[in-house]
Amino acid sequence: MKKNYRTGRRFTGYLLLVLLSFPLLARSILTGEDGYRLWLKYDPISSPVLSDKYRHQFSHWQVLGESQTLQVVRQELDYAFRGLLGKSLPVARSSEASLIIGRLANLPAPLRIEVEQSVPASKEGYLIKTIRYRGKTVNVITAKTDIGALYGTFRLLRQLQTLQSVDTMHIASEPKLKIRVLDHWDNLNRHVERGYAGQSIWDWHKLPEYIYQRYYDYARANASVGINGTVLNNVNADPLILTPRYLDKVTALADVFRPYGIRVYLSVKFSAPQLTGGLKTSDPLDPAVRQWWKNKARDIYQKIPDFGGFLVKANSEGQPGPGDFGRTHAEGANMLADALAPYGGIVMWRAFVYANEKHEERSKQAYSEFKPLDGQFRDNVLLQVKNGPVDFQPREPVSPLFGATPNTSLMMEFQITMEYLGFSTHAVYLGPLYKEVLETDTYAKGQGSTVAKVIDGSLFGHRLSGIAGVSDIGSDRNWTGHILLQANWYVFGRLAWDHTQSAAGIAGDWIKMTLTHDEQAVAAIEKMMMASREVTVNYMTPLGLHHIMGTGHHYGPGPWVDSLPRDDWNPVYYHKADQAGIGFDRSPRGVNAVEQYFSPLREQLSDPQTTPEKFLLWFHHLPWDYKIPSSGRTLWNELVHRYYQGAADVKAMAAQWDHLQDKLDPLQFEQVRMAFVIQQQEAEWWRDACVLYFQQFSGQPLPDGLEKPHHTLAYYEQLSFPYAPGQGGK
Repeated sequence: MKKNYRTGRRFTGYLLLVLLSFPLLARSILTGEDGYRLWLKYDPISSPVLSDKYRHQFSHWQVLGESQTLQVVRQELDYAFRGLLGKSLPVARSSEASLIIGRLANLPAPLRIEVEQSVPASKEGYLIKTIRYRGKTVNVITAKTDIGALYGTFRLLRQLQTLQSVDTMHIASEPKLKIRVLDHWDNLNRHVERGYAGQSIWDWHKLPEYIYQRYYDYARANASVGINGTVLNNVNADPLILTPRYLDKVTALADVFRPYGIRVYLSVKFSAPQLTGGLKTSDPLDPAVRQWWKNKARDIYQKIPDFGGFLVKANSEGQPGPGDFGRTHAEGANMLADALAPYGGIVMWRAFVYANEKHEERSKQAYSEFKPLDGQFRDNVLLQVKNGPVDFQPREPVSPLFGATPNTSLMMEFQITMEYLGFSTHAVYLGPLYKEVLETDTYAKGQGSTVAKVIDGSLFGHRLSGIAGVSDIGSDRNWTGHILLQANWYVFGRLAWDHTQSAAGIAGDWIKMTLTHDEQAVAAIEKMMMASREVTVNYMTPLGLHHIMGTGHHYGPGPWVDSLPRDDWNPVYYHKADQAGIGFDRSPRGVNAVEQYFSPLREQLSDPQTTPEKFLLWFHHLPWDYKIPSSGRTLWNELVHRYYQGAADVKAMAAQWDHLQDKLDPLQFEQVRMAFVIQQQEAEWWRDACVLYFQQFSGQPLPDGLEKPHHTLAYYEQLSFPYAPGQGGK
């Protein structure tokens, strides 16, 4: 069996020759951590006392069973013990072992009786428990399934990696969401739409014969945080993915991922029956079309028995869908659901739809489209709803669809990649964003009806639940283009497993597993990460501004853009700045988007005096001299203050990082330091361009004491970025 680990360090003769002339630089690069190993580094524990304690605690270990998944458990444990503790620990018979791992049914009867009442009922849940067994202390990791045992193993290794106590353990855990997937917006030509970390990691040309080590390491990383699914291809799907040649390639990846509990899913093009099947229509009510999809599902499951199902983007941004044939989204989704149902597959139907011919404000359209269809979807359909009503902005209110469809299962769609957040050179930890959304109260069934309770099924009693994250992973050695952005992949997985965890606690774990155990450094980096999203909102889109990025590529500021053929593609549509003020009036006096929210949220957002300041300009068009309650400043002065504060805070973050140099791996330190140089420049670019642009409407000077913008507005307006990475519609 292929090894499922790698140190992540490669050297070339050419590099050595070059670096001999630069001994200090050479030492940093040749001994540095390049980020490939993510949070599974398993570097030696620096404390001899703690290392000896762990060696004693797990002096002999045994994995019961011979499945592929349990072989993975053995490999991971041996690799981790050799790294963390400096040597392999002996494998023993279960009667002699101090660590026993296996599914509940495989445990010796006395041991099984001792722990079975504490094992979670979920197939993916696990129990880690320290007990007295045959006169000695024994640590048990068990579950109803082998996959659960794998998750429990990674949890134990996290305990060791973060230097936590293992003296007496009783950890019972099971996922709160059933479907926990990464959505890869990866094309078959290896271009990653909205990807900023290199090409796709899937080398479709070499598959199915050539299997990269990276595929195994990808599976390890996902399993370590409980992600159990991957959508391999872009939602703007190429119909070739459903042809026999490409299904063989998909099968090869599914075979790699299966031992790690990861199912593969595919994005499908709704018009595939016409494009690859030779049919004259893709009408979901046409018998021949329905049969085509049933045959396709049968063919897929013959190759991949645990295939997860389909993700569909339909009738959105030019993609085909049931609307092309006068049918509803429910009729389209149900056709696919019926084809998948005999095999246990699901349909994830995206609710990201908007069309200018509807003559309805964009933020309202998803609700208007899907609310009337509540209760019409099959029970193996999940509506996949973006966290906000527009499009993955640095900050936006939650979509009003959450809680609005009590008879339809909804799943969350978060973005992990950095489409609107400066790409892979801006350090933005998304844990606070995810928590802000998940903890928002929809009031769908009164107070306490949080978004988290909607998507985990508990609010309305749904069997099916899920969450998706649009991946930030690419072929860069460090996976995400920026080492700190690995934390967003990590926190997404941890919150997908248990959304009640704290973003700060998860950040702390990631720092210790990835960067350092130095207490002062951990505290400083955690504080920096937790503040980073708010800092970015301030220098990009403070006070509820949104969608004012450069068009097409979404790189840098572009509040002046007004030339695109659709109104709702133009940034001027969203800020509506004029001499009277700034902001989008979605109150009852304007387009009345607030009507889609439940009371009392509806009333709160209708009045600028009760609207949270972070959403002020999202819901209200206000005069430049409007007084901001929290500061007493005028709206103009507050807006400028936040832009300048955001840029200043990035500079402070970079300085803080520089002070940590002697506490961090030299290559990790340098990668982040270089990115901070770019982020500082671009934060000032955002600040200067936006302040100058809005100043021409306010007609007011900069507040006293602020430095002047570096260039003129005309300079910023003429900047062009035709080759910005990740371009393409969604």
